Amino acid sequence: SPMNAITENPYSATFAELGRDMPRPTAILAVSAHWFVGGTYLTADAQPRTIHDFSGFPRALHEIEYRAPGSVDLAERVRRALGPERAGLSTDWGLDHGTWTVLRFMFPEADIPVVQLSIDRRLDVRGHLELSRSLGALRDEGVLVLASGNITHNLRDAFTRMQTGNTDTPAWAARFDAEVTRALIERDTEALLRLWPDTEDGRLAHPSPDHFLPLLYAYGASDAQDAASFTSDVFDLGSLSMRNVRFAKGG
Repeated sequence: SPMNAITENPYSATFAELGRDMPRPTAILAVSAHWFVGGTYLTADAQPRTIHDFSGFPRALHEIEYRAPGSVDLAERVRRALGPERAGLSTDWGLDHGTWTVLRFMFPEADIPVVQLSIDRRLDVRGHLELSRSLGALRDEGVLVLASGNITHNLRDAFTRMQTGNTDTPAWAARFDAEVTRALIERDTEALLRLWPDTEDGRLAHPSPDHFLPLLYAYGASDAQDAASFTSDVFDLGSLSMRNVRFAKGG
């Protein structure tokens, strides 16, 4: 929820802790569930704008600006890595709330260059994983690949639970969260790719894939030498998994 950016909560505190604990990145490549379009694009602005891609929230939320610089050079390098025929540069987007609500706690000074990568809604899960594997070399340059989504994200279920006061975690959400976690720990790629859309739990956890797919970019950019570690392994509104995963050498 965008409200996590202006309310006291354990999730934002975890983002701040992650920012303190990791080496300072040279730049950040962000993949957000909220840039889900018919193509693969990279923001190519020297100063990307802060996008308030929501409505019905307090004015204070709309007034937040995350004024991190962009990097046209990084955008071009990522485009070449992905394949110029598959990726393009764009000045039509910026940093949406999937990106800045995380980064304003991880790196509040907003002094690290940020480029955002769109999610192509036309690709299947294997297509996204293939793209993401082109990003691993960026990590050797100190670039942080930041993926923003949710392991479970069924808003209709979550809002129904909020309205009825039933915030118990449904069995399908708990199972899907556990299966994803197991697949990440064991680096069981085939199991991870089967979970959505080939299982009933997966379809309940993600009626639309936009909030699941960012995970594949973080996973694909990692390698067998990386260990997965987890924080915020709790559910919000019953069925929204707020689990974070970090891939790093030695965990």
